[in-house]
Amino acid sequence: MSFDIAGKSRHQTTTVDVGGVKIGSAQPIVVQSMTNTDTADARATATQIAELARAGSELVRITVDTEAAAAAVPGIMDRLDMMSCEVPVIGDFHYNGHRLLQQFPECAQRLAKYRINPGNVGFGKKRDDQFSTITGLAIEYDKPVRIGVNWGSLDQKLLARLMDANGKLSTPAPADAIMREALVRSALESAAQAEAQGMAHDKIVISCKVSAVQDLILVYRELAQRCDYPLHLGLTEAGMGSKGIVASTAALAVLLQEGIGDTIRISLTPAPGQSRSDEVLVAQELLQSMGLRAFTPMVTACPGCGRTTSTFFQSLALDVTNHVREQMPAWKLRYAGVENLSLAVMGCIVNGPGESRQADIGISLPGTGESPVAPVFIDGKKAATLRGEDLSSDFLTLIDEYVQQKYPAISE
Repeated sequence: MSFDIAGKSRHQTTTVDVGGVKIGSAQPIVVQSMTNTDTADARATATQIAELARAGSELVRITVDTEAAAAAVPGIMDRLDMMSCEVPVIGDFHYNGHRLLQQFPECAQRLAKYRINPGNVGFGKKRDDQFSTITGLAIEYDKPVRIGVNWGSLDQKLLARLMDANGKLSTPAPADAIMREALVRSALESAAQAEAQGMAHDKIVISCKVSAVQDLILVYRELAQRCDYPLHLGLTEAGMGSKGIVASTAALAVLLQEGIGDTIRISLTPAPGQSRSDEVLVAQELLQSMGLRAFTPMVTACPGCGRTTSTFFQSLALDVTNHVREQMPAWKLRYAGVENLSLAVMGCIVNGPGESRQADIGISLPGTGESPVAPVFIDGKKAATLRGEDLSSDFLTLIDEYVQQKYPAISE
């Protein structure tokens, strides 16, 4: 039996090595993202890959859809090397991947993994040949593949075959059930085809992405019953802002709680000018909130009510959150285990002292009508009382001092 760090059992899968990052049931759940730059622009793409990696994306996928994009891959990897960015980069191929990988061997060599979509790798008689070309090159260059089926580009020939067979039954299944079966069948049959060609079982990752929460849950439960390939989770076309975050969390949290899923992506539509890294932060916060991984200190803060008419506690909570995010890149290189630090910023006496005592460091600010002092609790005990204009900076100083004293230094 395999367990994640929260002690929950995980669906048993093989382990796949993607450029040094291991995906599988014995490994931590891996966070990944995807660029939205024009891959042919090597500078912009490398910059965004590095940004995503700094935010915590452990794998980054790029679109490789044109000759210019394929030709740019070596330059992208060279730029990442110059930035000392070692994140594995995955090539996303549709329609013409067989041709691009053949024509640009250095692209094929430098990528850490190939993503193949069985629904558009080829059509008719060309489908098997073009699929085999990509998997053959993956075998030649010793690269893993993700066989990534998508609801919006499902193999129509397979779907028609299953629909026809279902229509002949005395009690046909609902059409949506046949669609889900087609997704699962497409992934598993493609994986079997790759293995028949000589690809190792531990070189294959599977995904079956849909845009509806309940369908995603049902599809991945079925996959978990029928294979031991590592599973990549993600609600495709999740949407913008709160809708995308809520929908993705609703689907993935159910599956992760059931031990299903080895790597995840939160596919958010960014607002104009919005950082692509936001989807990485959501993925991390999902895993950390569920107790499955720890990435950065978490800040507990009360929502406010009629007892907290001042907005100071909100400003302090924001200051603490921003301070932690700013310090974390340096902290994680210097202090072992600092990502497990817990903080609390509370707004009044009702729950303030209790929540503050539960955190490693917590502060209980005065609510409306309360004495204008803020007790600070460290490791469950009252350690200081703050007041005055420097309260915010004083509390941040206490946090910094706690980190330095609590967490052992990482030897260089």
